[in-house]
Amino acid sequence: MKITKVEVMEFVCPSVPFFRPIGCRIYTDEGIYGDGEAALSYGVGASAAFGMVKDLAKMIIGMDPLENEVIWHKFHRSTFWGQAGGPVVFAGISAIDVALWDIKGKYFGQPIWKLLGGKFRGELRCYASQIQQGFGPVHQVKASPEEYAEISRYAVSEGYDALKIDFMVFDENGRFYGYEDRKALLTPHVMGLFEERLAAVREAVGPQVDIIIENHSNLDALSAIQVANMAEPYKIMYFEEPNTPSVKTSKYICRNINIPVANGERIFSRWQYAPYFENMCIQIAQPDVGTCGGLTEAVKICSMANVYDVAVQAHACGTPISSTVALHLEAAIPNFIIHEHHLCFLHGYNRELCVNDYQPVRGRIAVPELPGLGNEWSEKALAGAIKVVVE
Repeated sequence: MKITKVEVMEFVCPSVPFFRPIGCRIYTDEGIYGDGEAALSYGVGASAAFGMVKDLAKMIIGMDPLENEVIWHKFHRSTFWGQAGGPVVFAGISAIDVALWDIKGKYFGQPIWKLLGGKFRGELRCYASQIQQGFGPVHQVKASPEEYAEISRYAVSEGYDALKIDFMVFDENGRFYGYEDRKALLTPHVMGLFEERLAAVREAVGPQVDIIIENHSNLDALSAIQVANMAEPYKIMYFEEPNTPSVKTSKYICRNINIPVANGERIFSRWQYAPYFENMCIQIAQPDVGTCGGLTEAVKICSMANVYDVAVQAHACGTPISSTVALHLEAAIPNFIIHEHHLCFLHGYNRELCVNDYQPVRGRIAVPELPGLGNEWSEKALAGAIKVVVE
């Protein structure tokens, strides 16, 4: 079997211009195709990801799609920028790698988790993610402690027993907090607002619901410690991205707080993860299969994490392609902790991008059983996409 062509696509979502998913479809001479995603659909970098997937696609025409390890190492060692690459390089590799796994599963007639060695669990515990922006079909800004309590109660009523909240996205007036508002040591006013919201959520959901503090790397090491020590009495499950990823500052933070630290959304490849594991400065690894180097690389990262008793929660905040491949990975590893169900997966503009819409039921989500990925780009998405064909 040989790769004959690759379609590289940018999916257009007119109602949300900040969301620019980049995907690919790899075709073979046996009629089997596979879909993948470069998960840089938000922030700045979608155009670069599109170009990277296009450039990498040129390197695999005529190759055997079942040889994913061979192709991965060709990308890593033969592109100049692959070694010690960042999000653009590894997101490009990720898109093609996931599509190759999709082809492999279809070729053998098995779901990807089976090819990874089998599933440890048939359904995954989920947390409701980013509920400070609502948790439904539209974004809603939450500002007052009462609003945080209300949306938390709603998520729990839907069956979730774990919630992730960035308590400092918005100020008390609903204005977006920028980085300049969160550097060095936080003022008593900001700390008070944070604690009021956290206390309201804990009171609203009770002691049996886990709370994860999200931070999007917006604190410095000092303020991260300040927040963690304030939050400790509220029984926090873990503290995600307390500051800009750095082994030294992560080590300093971990030595001065009693809450587990999660990181990985901005860490790419096993080489970048290794020193975090060696220094025991993250307790939950969060590789994004759409940016860390694909499933081929994510499996290696998870195995390395297991050596150091580090749990894994795959980061998932792209299209349903990203969330679906995360389900396969998390089902097939022993050190899984919880699955992220991001609010973006409740929005129509995202749900319609793929043919299957995997959603949790009472806070648990089933692992796909279809051959390959068990999901693919929808006809509607493909019809509206900006495409480049490499052959």
